[in-house]
Amino acid sequence: MKKKYALLSLALTLSIGTLNAQTPAKFIDRANMNLSVKPGDDFVQYSNGTWLKNNVIPAKETRWGSFNQLRDFNINAVKTILEGTQSSQAAAGSVERRVADFYAAAMDSLTIEKLGFSPIQADLNQINAIQFKSQIITEIARMRKTGAGSPLFSFYVGQDRKQVDKMVPQLGQGGTSLPDRDLYLKSDARSLKIQEGFKTYVATLFELIGTSPAQAKANAESIFQLEKKLAEAQMSRLEMRDPYKTYNKLVFADFNQKTPAFNWALTFQDFGTKAPDSVLVSAPKFFESVNKMLIETPVETWKTYLTWNLLKGSSSYLSSPFVKASFTFNQIVSGQKVQTPRWQRMSSLTDGVVGELLGQLYVAKYFKPEAKVRMEELVKNLRKAFEIRIKQLDWMSEETKQRALAKLYAFTPKIGYPDTWKNYEGLEISPNTFYQNMRNAGAWGFQENIAQIGKPVDRTKWGMTPPTVNAYYSPVMNEIVFPAGILQFPFFDAKADDAINYGGIGGVIGHEMSHGFDDSGSQYDKDGTLRNWWSKEDLAKFKAKTELLGKQFDAYTVLDTIHVNGKLTMGENIGDLGGLNVAYEAFKMTKQGKSKTKIDGFTPDQRFFLAWAQVWRSKTLPETAANLVQTDPHSPAEYRTIGAPVNMDAWYQAFGVKPGDKLYKKPEDRIKIW
Repeated sequence: MKKKYALLSLALTLSIGTLNAQTPAKFIDRANMNLSVKPGDDFVQYSNGTWLKNNVIPAKETRWGSFNQLRDFNINAVKTILEGTQSSQAAAGSVERRVADFYAAAMDSLTIEKLGFSPIQADLNQINAIQFKSQIITEIARMRKTGAGSPLFSFYVGQDRKQVDKMVPQLGQGGTSLPDRDLYLKSDARSLKIQEGFKTYVATLFELIGTSPAQAKANAESIFQLEKKLAEAQMSRLEMRDPYKTYNKLVFADFNQKTPAFNWALTFQDFGTKAPDSVLVSAPKFFESVNKMLIETPVETWKTYLTWNLLKGSSSYLSSPFVKASFTFNQIVSGQKVQTPRWQRMSSLTDGVVGELLGQLYVAKYFKPEAKVRMEELVKNLRKAFEIRIKQLDWMSEETKQRALAKLYAFTPKIGYPDTWKNYEGLEISPNTFYQNMRNAGAWGFQENIAQIGKPVDRTKWGMTPPTVNAYYSPVMNEIVFPAGILQFPFFDAKADDAINYGGIGGVIGHEMSHGFDDSGSQYDKDGTLRNWWSKEDLAKFKAKTELLGKQFDAYTVLDTIHVNGKLTMGENIGDLGGLNVAYEAFKMTKQGKSKTKIDGFTPDQRFFLAWAQVWRSKTLPETAANLVQTDPHSPAEYRTIGAPVNMDAWYQAFGVKPGDKLYKKPEDRIKIW
């Protein structure tokens, strides 16, 4: 299972950044705070209460906060780049020309409207011509290879977690459309509303390609029931967090024998490669269940399912009735009021599809080299602070400490942008054919990925594009990655005092480092190999501490009776707790950290924690909040604001938090892990 641990949910990641934002007059603005509230009673209100009161979520958004404000500014910067390419006379094949052509086609709504669903007509005919069960699997392979969709299961080529120098084929569960398997299986009011909305969505797309209303409705029910069976066969999100449970290396012949309906030898041939000796399968029981479904389910049902997958995957790139149908369903899940403007969606899509072409233009215009130098210094300081904290742990043996330190020393930091840019050689981009550009990109991406079988691991690759406002840790690479987009206020500003930068980007750096030592990442050694490096006693102590953290977050209420899932969010919560502690340790090594000098009335320590709090300043629509608590491994922003500080003695001292205050925890109850 491909793993990387990001600072923010990837599904809602805030893309595109610039470092040219006007420097705020004050890095901590009292006007955003509610100083009438005691910080020990409600640190969220104290630090951001007036901002939360005065700001509403814009109609085109599902959340609104520091990240979103940054994104809104940044997406306009990318728009400037993209619109600038439209008037350029860049040579054919140049980076600027290819980016310009992709964006031009994406924004050519007149042509897109005129074409309707004709771009997918040949695929519809191909699916409709299927007569035999064996053709179903052949068509699934064709759809993958040509960028038409990824039905039934997931497939990619990635590092073998127990032999990290090898790239191997990996198969995982899939095939469903709703955000989480449980939405098919639950019967509460919210789940039933989403189920009905989903059926309407499916029926609408079928009607848009000429299916009668009665047949479209029947198709929708058939799709829902088929996907419900797939959901029943899937592992839960919580189970999927276990890297050992999802590591199942199977001899190819044995796997083929257990799931003969897939005809894997022919499938890999259709993928364009030979059958491997072995495959990694994250959920073997899922494939055994689906094998049975392939045998028992009629061909016509599978044809309907494949048609649905084609429609679902292409609807955002077709004419407006298809786009509107997709958004209408998304409204039910997220609560978003109006569709995001086309230019914004297409700017983000350009980044998503050819991000390392766009990234080159972005870095040249907006990324300041001094930001990279400063980040390298911060990473160095945070690593030193983490080293100090590991050495001082009172619960870990010396032997395990040495292994933890070895892993820490082996971290590879990547900052700003790749040393070697991906050039997308062979990807055809036309200024006139938006849907075909998307298909070409899908086919190119599949071919690029499958070509890695048997090849050396490319450690220069990035999992995010340079303009992205996010960061991540990869356990198999043992690397921490900070794209250029996140290196700006409120995370980072070259003009800010250390308290701001250490409480902001320092917390982010520490967060990603701590992912290497969270409940999942800690199961990988310094080389990125899934291999235990803990003593039995130390591991037991570590698990006991994580259980306490899980209980803390289980107690947080999101909506009505819906609580945070402390086990699902465990990795991110450990990342925040470890990250903020390490950032504070590093901050105390600075001149400001050692001083008591106030700025704007706040001590250095107060500014550090307020910087952390303003990063997570956010409001969320109820529908989105309910969806995220079920699907997102990150805790809600308000609980990220307080989850780590309430366990840190320094926070109590900084704000004079005393017994009787609502957030007060006795010293012996404060959770200390890293």
